[in-house]
Amino acid sequence: MEFDWLLAPPLPDAVPRQRLLYRRLREAILSGRLPPGTRLPASRSLAASLGIARNTVLFAYEQLAAEGCLEADRQGTRVARLPVRSAVSFDDAKTARAPQQLSARAADMLESMPVGEEGALPFSLGVQDYSAFPFRAWRACLERAWRDVSWRQLGYTREGGDPVLREALAGHLTSVRGLPVDAGQVVITSGAQAALDLCARLLADQGETVWVENPGYIAARAAFSLAGLRVHDVAVDAEGLAPAEGDWRDHCPRLIMATPSHQYPTGRVMSLARRLALIERAQQAGAWIVEDDYNSEFRRGGPAPPALFGLQSDAPVVYLGSFSKTLYPGLRLGYAVLPRAVAADFARAAAMATRAGQGVEQRALADFILRGHYAAHLRRMRARYAARQAALRAALIAAFGEQVELSGGEAGLHLVLWLPDEVPDAEVLRHAAAHGLGAQALSGFTRPPAECNGLVLGYGNLAEGAIAEAIDRLAAAIRAAGGRSSYPGAGASAAPAPPA
Repeated sequence: MEFDWLLAPPLPDAVPRQRLLYRRLREAILSGRLPPGTRLPASRSLAASLGIARNTVLFAYEQLAAEGCLEADRQGTRVARLPVRSAVSFDDAKTARAPQQLSARAADMLESMPVGEEGALPFSLGVQDYSAFPFRAWRACLERAWRDVSWRQLGYTREGGDPVLREALAGHLTSVRGLPVDAGQVVITSGAQAALDLCARLLADQGETVWVENPGYIAARAAFSLAGLRVHDVAVDAEGLAPAEGDWRDHCPRLIMATPSHQYPTGRVMSLARRLALIERAQQAGAWIVEDDYNSEFRRGGPAPPALFGLQSDAPVVYLGSFSKTLYPGLRLGYAVLPRAVAADFARAAAMATRAGQGVEQRALADFILRGHYAAHLRRMRARYAARQAALRAALIAAFGEQVELSGGEAGLHLVLWLPDEVPDAEVLRHAAAHGLGAQALSGFTRPPAECNGLVLGYGNLAEGAIAEAIDRLAAAIRAAGGRSSYPGAGASAAPAPPA
């Protein structure tokens, strides 16, 4: 057998000959090009035929023998018998491989993701105003945390998270959100998504049913699906999650995911009567309610409605929050607040499931909260976002008329512009993307049989001076999608051409 192909061109740059020879021999053995039992030339003979040093061949042979790919004895060196393909030809073996792919659950998760531009385009969803971030105060807290760092901050964090942060966060939630909690009920997580994942794995077993809002938070569906739960869509109405008797009877839940204070993405608020009814039915069904208090920090027009968590002392509610929108998403810190009866066990199980870190950042965040920087930052951003939303509302009414239907203005960083049935939001989205807009279609957050038709317009990163020009582009996209008759006044000013 000829072995000249082992070092045949093209040869990769900066790869030593001994490493290259080893890799090509190993690939040939594992692919079946060199079948089990094939006798290799003696090291001197192969070195002479390839024009390389004998030590180069010895290195490759010894390494492959150590890995079990070659066997050497007094009779020579031969390919070991390994469970590899016996290929008819080397080229056929390469093309005969079964395609590698993700699981069906992962494919479904990717298919369900809403279409939208990532980044800081006008109307991008979930992008806050980073220019107003308190860099100096945050940097000082980080510097103090690093100055006082110990082995505890450098290792895995304690069960439940840094105790100073848990204490600071409990005080913040009690004073600002009215939650009757102590530090032992708070579990620090690597963001809200990690908290959802923990709830899916620690509060339910594989195959049990979880309710999600429809339309709702697509990433929550992903967390529940990947945990092996059966996802059941429950309709949303003007008061948020609206389960029917058939939902309770035919799809009895173990988990109920809800955003009652600012439904995502419609922004609707659940009434007190429905909150109390949901808690009562969940208790009867033996279900947990996972309450995501989405963007309640940016509430306008009065205090936020009471959280489900604090309505009844024995309510089966887990309260979730994060710092992704209030500070920045790269911080990757969130939290879960649990009833006292299960908080300690949940914290121990979470520590085993995640082996969390970020001890220095957790201590810096505790310092940031205790010094009052966090509360002051929330007050500033609440006022800034309120002004932007007011300007956006006024611009939308001026462009589309008083009949335009908007929702989601009580809190958060986005509005929903509802569209008439004859103007499909997916078609508007296609034209909006061509005009450099980051809006998202409301239908992208739904699953059948929900019928939602609108645009989700983020304004966190949209300066007031840029709103008019962005509305011009949006009006052009709606006109292009067939909305001229529905909004006859849309785009009275000349809209710019789509960006190149």
